[in-house]
Amino acid sequence: MSVALLSILSIGFVLGVKHAIEPDHVIAVSTIASRSKKLWQATLAGVFWGIGHTATLFIIGIILILIKNDISDKWAMSLEFLVGIMLVYLGIASILSYKKGAHVHRSFNKEESARNSLSYYKSLFIGLVHGLAGSAAMILLTMSTVGNVWQGALYILIFGLGTILGMLLFTTIIGIPFVLSKGRSGMNRSLTIATGVISAVFGLYYMYNLGFSEGLFSLWI
Repeated sequence: MSVALLSILSIGFVLGVKHAIEPDHVIAVSTIASRSKKLWQATLAGVFWGIGHTATLFIIGIILILIKNDISDKWAMSLEFLVGIMLVYLGIASILSYKKGAHVHRSFNKEESARNSLSYYKSLFIGLVHGLAGSAAMILLTMSTVGNVWQGALYILIFGLGTILGMLLFTTIIGIPFVLSKGRSGMNRSLTIATGVISAVFGLYYMYNLGFSEGLFSLWI
């Protein structure tokens, strides 16, 4: 492996870490981390997000590189718009789930295990959606950086490892205040609701910006 390729892959890893902490990514996973009772649960939420994100980028990326094509602006922004819808849903769901949980104090191990598994699947799904939304930019970056398909595949995987590591670290940090406040219902409630509100408001802004400022709606009309 040449020094030039190693340098490109190293840059890809760093870009992956940086990509993980973009606002829409962090806000989305925060709604999952806010439900964590233990710090390792928040960490795993980040790992599952990264796996989902990398899987989508890899599959779509390799297909588009093989057929030497890319995603049109219309569809690229439409996938980004889907992220906005998801952020609104996650925000509202986070608020409603906390209110529902406030009236139910039963705590069975099986129920808690089921909730944890659901959270991880949700993190995986969020990562998949974010991977779809970011696939257009990823393909353009990959095709302009590497020379063949196997290098492209390796670049996307290294980029994915960076996003997994970045989100692992960030969700761990995000999970700390929620875990520490789990014995203080008032503080935990405020943090959870604030996370939900931020997600919903940012999602609405995200959709408005794409639809009107970026011109998505005009492309569909």
